[in-house]
Amino acid sequence: MSLVETRHLGVDLGGKTVLQGVDFRIDPGEIVTVVGPNGSGKSTLLRLIVGAVAPSRGTITRKPGLRIGYVPQKLHIDPTLPMTVMRFLGLPRRVARRAADEALRRAGAEGLADRQMTDLSGGQFQRVMLARALLSAPELLILDEPTQGLDQPGSAAFYRRIDEVRAELGCAVLMVSHELHVVMAASDRVICLNGHVCCEGAPEHVASAPEYRALFGTGTQGALALYRHEHNHSHDHAHGHGHDHGHDHKHGHEAAE
Repeated sequence: MSLVETRHLGVDLGGKTVLQGVDFRIDPGEIVTVVGPNGSGKSTLLRLIVGAVAPSRGTITRKPGLRIGYVPQKLHIDPTLPMTVMRFLGLPRRVARRAADEALRRAGAEGLADRQMTDLSGGQFQRVMLARALLSAPELLILDEPTQGLDQPGSAAFYRRIDEVRAELGCAVLMVSHELHVVMAASDRVICLNGHVCCEGAPEHVASAPEYRALFGTGTQGALALYRHEHNHSHDHAHGHGHDHGHDHKHGHEAAE
């Protein structure tokens, strides 16, 4: 059973059609990336899935009781406001120190619980945001432009961590990103969105699709090949996802080298 499925989904915001006729699904354990130009409705699709926006047309079906962890695109914290990482993780509901430390460990932010939020680097801040999303033990982890503002090694390290989280928790991951090459190499399935679904499928399929090339140019396909490499082990079988995609598991982390 899919975690989330939409049929003929349409969204109008401010009298304008943002999404139209979107058929979308995400299954347990898979990493799906949504790409598309600015204003293509990517963030709106994520907000629909988490329930922050209601569809104007069509249907959205979520698995009953679905636990979602959400890392938003931007979060501004007043620099004059003293707030430790521990306190931030405890908003709006307090969390036990052990649960907080475990979420921070999973997010690669071990030992930051007593640091001030305003003292964190960009990469540390994103990992704390990820830790907060992991507190609910999500079945679906949603990330909206999670590496905006990070340099390429920082981005690659973050995506590597996301794949480790997926392996450890067995959760599905849905993310939006502009970093086409790195993200596509880290994905099982890619959806190209421009107000509607232009094309979708395995990264190689999407990279060679005319609709994708019309939006992003032809240079992306060759660049995509550079980021793909084979692992000598299978994450799917090693971690028991039971989710075999019929191709080697790919990562984006070679991009940092």
